[in-house]
Amino acid sequence: MLPTHRAARAPLALEEALAPSTSKRTLYRLRGVAPTLEAMFDSLDHEQLTRLEADIHTADTWMGTPALVVTAGLELGEAEWCGELARTTGVQVSEAVRRTAALLLLAVDETVYAIGRDQGYRLIPQHLKDQRFGLSFAIRQIDPLHVRGLVSNTLGQARTDIAIVPGGTSVPSLGVRDHARIVRRLGGYLDGIELTRARNGRGDVCAADGGTGLRLPLGIEPDDLISDIRAIAHACRDRVPQPDLEFVEQVLPVQDRDTISALDQQLDELLGQPAGEGRITATVPAGHLEDFEAASIYQTRIASRGAFESDEFSLDYLLDRARIQRVGHRLEALRQGTVTLLRHSSARPSSLAAALEVRCVTNALRWVEAEVSLGARRFCLLDGEWYEFGTDYLDAVRATVAALFTTRPSHDLPPWELSMDEGDYNELAAEGRDKWVCLDRKNVKNPFKATNQVELCDLLAPDDTMVMVKRAHGSGPLSHLFAQARVAVELLQESAAVRQQFAQLVIKRSEGEHTVPEDFMPKRVILAVLLKKGTRLTPESLFPFSLITLAQTAKALAVKGVALEVVGIDAAPGGENASVAAAA
Repeated sequence: MLPTHRAARAPLALEEALAPSTSKRTLYRLRGVAPTLEAMFDSLDHEQLTRLEADIHTADTWMGTPALVVTAGLELGEAEWCGELARTTGVQVSEAVRRTAALLLLAVDETVYAIGRDQGYRLIPQHLKDQRFGLSFAIRQIDPLHVRGLVSNTLGQARTDIAIVPGGTSVPSLGVRDHARIVRRLGGYLDGIELTRARNGRGDVCAADGGTGLRLPLGIEPDDLISDIRAIAHACRDRVPQPDLEFVEQVLPVQDRDTISALDQQLDELLGQPAGEGRITATVPAGHLEDFEAASIYQTRIASRGAFESDEFSLDYLLDRARIQRVGHRLEALRQGTVTLLRHSSARPSSLAAALEVRCVTNALRWVEAEVSLGARRFCLLDGEWYEFGTDYLDAVRATVAALFTTRPSHDLPPWELSMDEGDYNELAAEGRDKWVCLDRKNVKNPFKATNQVELCDLLAPDDTMVMVKRAHGSGPLSHLFAQARVAVELLQESAAVRQQFAQLVIKRSEGEHTVPEDFMPKRVILAVLLKKGTRLTPESLFPFSLITLAQTAKALAVKGVALEVVGIDAAPGGENASVAAAA
């Protein structure tokens, strides 16, 4: 039965009129909840709300749309540090901990959304959250050149990678465009969406962070909030992902039911082996990194009334409990089992304060990552879903290489007479061109072996782009070219002696007309290639091995903040026009 507490509109006080128009909050989209007050009310965990002695209000009259508000405040007893402080210092103190929770459920255009305040987000039943909502918005609206935070998992490594760049950086520089990488959360600066923050004259850049939920500044007034939610829904529904971020949606869980059934059977058998034969490892469920770091006790319950408690998550206990289950029931035991993360070691789920002391209750299966095979095909279980290794590998390689090819190079190069050797061509390319420097066979000392020398590039362009030239009749010379690019960039970035030598070399070869600073760091590298007998350079004309090594080179340089271009050199006379490849 719905409560009778209702909010009605009243005139705004002066201080309210002068208050900020937006505040940063996390918005969730709910699945399977009808856009009615009754359905929203029924979706809540009423046993939990009773323990919290929560108040429930309706706000449909005030907001002009079905809206339900849940609020709770609770004394959690003495702060956990009081006893520890007394033991350390002898000072006896007793300070109470009080936490609050507020949850707003509202329907906008037949969809139900939720916004939590303080601990209010913990009142949203986990199974109702659209797990891809925030991320779906982020890859469509975040500027791929100004990404400032990313959380991802690499299949088969049970590893969570976190990258934080407060000022923002490009997607390639984060090194995440990988067919085996699953992006869980993405943050950055928004590109081209009008929210309340912009409409009210806030000219500064707006940032957002998207994973399961979407955290960004939202309007405080009802009309502004609803307008913002509609703009977000429109972006998720009608906009395509940014080109540099579309890969996020390409790594998808296995959908074929027969394959999933076979994989589940394999995993059930694997769970019956000691320690899962080393093919099962622990991982942290998506969206619970903060809970994991804050928890002080873990309760694991697998097919048992009682729970195992420890100060760290115990994979051994989970596997031991699974192994003693009947064949065909082991995997289901993990699906039905739970792992509860608690803030204080003194808390117990039966206590009145537990709901706010409990950081999260998760499905036990989400805490394991497993690898199994079906014939030659390899699969990985991550966050309770199956993914196949390598299905997108070739597509990912081709996409990476294709992104290097464009019709507008940053620098043009002259045609190459087929009778001309590489040294003569480099001299020709620099001859008579303002501030172009030929550095072919002009080497610096190898910092790893003093008796050796290293050529960093063949040409240096006026904007300090490093150009490396190669005539290739097979994959071998191209592999050497790609390796040269990586070695040159790493030496310049890591060795002060190499940078100093390179700066002196440029001054000497240009007779003082071109200079680079002694702390020179390359920003762009061009790989200029004359292929075979003047064959037109395209991704399709590259040798298969070269495709893979070129993709790896592009990713390695991008991580170091260096853009890569590949330029096809025209053959003269009679050479076909070569395509030019570039990626900024």
